[in-house]
Amino acid sequence: MATVTRRAPWFAPTLRGYKASWIGGDIIAGLSAGAVVIPQAMAYATIANLPVELGVYTCILPMIVYAFLGGSKAMSVSTTSTIATLTATTIVTAGVAAGSANTTDPGAAEQAVFTLTLLVGLILAVARLCNIGSLVENISQATLVGMKVGLGATVALGQVPKMLGVDVELSGHGFIKTLNATLEAVPALSIATLAFSAGTVAVLVLLPRIFSRIPAQLVVVFAGILLTALVPPVVSGIAVIAPVSTGLPLPTLPSFENVGALMPGALAIAVMAFLETASVARAMKAHRDPPIDSNQELLASSATNIVGAFFQCLPSAGGFSQSAVNQRAGARSQAAALVTAALAVLVLLFLAPVLSLLPQATLASMVFVAVVGLIDVRGMMRLFRLSKVEFWIAVVTALVGLSVGLLPAVAAGVVLTLGLVLHELNKPRIRVAPISAGLLEIQVLTPLYTANLLSTAQAVTAAAHTADPGTAIVVDLSAQNVISVTVLDGLRDLDSDLSADGYTVWFVNLPQGALTLAAKTSWWQRVEAEGRSVR
Repeated sequence: MATVTRRAPWFAPTLRGYKASWIGGDIIAGLSAGAVVIPQAMAYATIANLPVELGVYTCILPMIVYAFLGGSKAMSVSTTSTIATLTATTIVTAGVAAGSANTTDPGAAEQAVFTLTLLVGLILAVARLCNIGSLVENISQATLVGMKVGLGATVALGQVPKMLGVDVELSGHGFIKTLNATLEAVPALSIATLAFSAGTVAVLVLLPRIFSRIPAQLVVVFAGILLTALVPPVVSGIAVIAPVSTGLPLPTLPSFENVGALMPGALAIAVMAFLETASVARAMKAHRDPPIDSNQELLASSATNIVGAFFQCLPSAGGFSQSAVNQRAGARSQAAALVTAALAVLVLLFLAPVLSLLPQATLASMVFVAVVGLIDVRGMMRLFRLSKVEFWIAVVTALVGLSVGLLPAVAAGVVLTLGLVLHELNKPRIRVAPISAGLLEIQVLTPLYTANLLSTAQAVTAAAHTADPGTAIVVDLSAQNVISVTVLDGLRDLDSDLSADGYTVWFVNLPQGALTLAAKTSWWQRVEAEGRSVR
């Protein structure tokens, strides 16, 4: 008897059947992930020149919501370098970034971010209602590699001024403008800040290789705070972050003033948020875990952003680094994420004054090291070795991101992907099999639709002409589950052309779903009347 695979329940799929023996592992994993994700989230908030506490806020409710809706046991959800960068670009493009000429309200950027988070959640909710999770995942590896190269280079460069101790606030303005402004500011760099940044980067890079279980992010945060406590900024010359607010995020209603300006960025962030969440979920999936459902991840991603929008959160997605820490530390369920969220609450309630001693260079160095990893040189070389076409798609996407901007890069990546998909779909795919003298079978291997109809008809005609006139041509349409009027007209013309050339055309194996529409046409009725159709 065949086994029936049951879908996992949509609510709390990783928490059902929870065992008491899992508690210890989940607590350790949640604390370990928190030591990575909380400092990272604070750092990523600075990419968009937003208060660091907004990053910590994003470690609370989004994690809790995903814990009850997500299908990955080890997933850790907060903001990511990719999402934070696109957020910065979006609010700059919309003209609501801090210091923008279009606004004098110091809180306009934060309100715009909450609106952006809501829009991202609503877009993902619409995608879930339309069941298009698998469609979004069709974005090719080449376009993703190219987008991440553009993102990584842009964000890494954007952190350099803070690592040098110079005042260049161009986050979200693009690679070229940031490069020019940084080069102009180099003569004013702070030697102390540069040395401190170099040491921080060294710890972030080397410590995980020597002691993999020690969270390097937590070490550099502690070291930075200790340095400021011992040597005040006025003495060291190393600037610290703005004071961190104590307390939990209060409910807030997003503003709807800039919805139109924010919508393009929201679309790009929604695509990247889902792709990141789905890819991390699959990467973290253990052998015996249930399969990852794309639409379930869409539901979870949309809910984390919709709920987060009302509690001062940045757009959120699954993060690979903290999820990997979660998994390595022994997470057995999303209870580990609940522990991480509880840790973020404790940080906000009791450690905010201490966090206010954190040097800007510490967070900038953390972001720098994290996003440099997005520049996937090995991935580019692999594409060059395996497929020159996909390599150049990645190059074009990266160049668009570096020269025009990150939002156009995401759009270019999606368009290039769709172009590749259409190019592959439009290729005629047939199989020719001579059956006997005077009988030739031509099987159409892919469904026909408007774009590939002409090329496929031409391929069938060319194959038919390899046989002598008078040959019976059997066209197998078993792949055609549904049919359109355009396709029916194309098959009618194919029948007419081959008949005029002296061939007899049979149409076989047309599925019932396509037959229903075909039977309404006079041409198909004639084909059936002449006995030239076989089901």
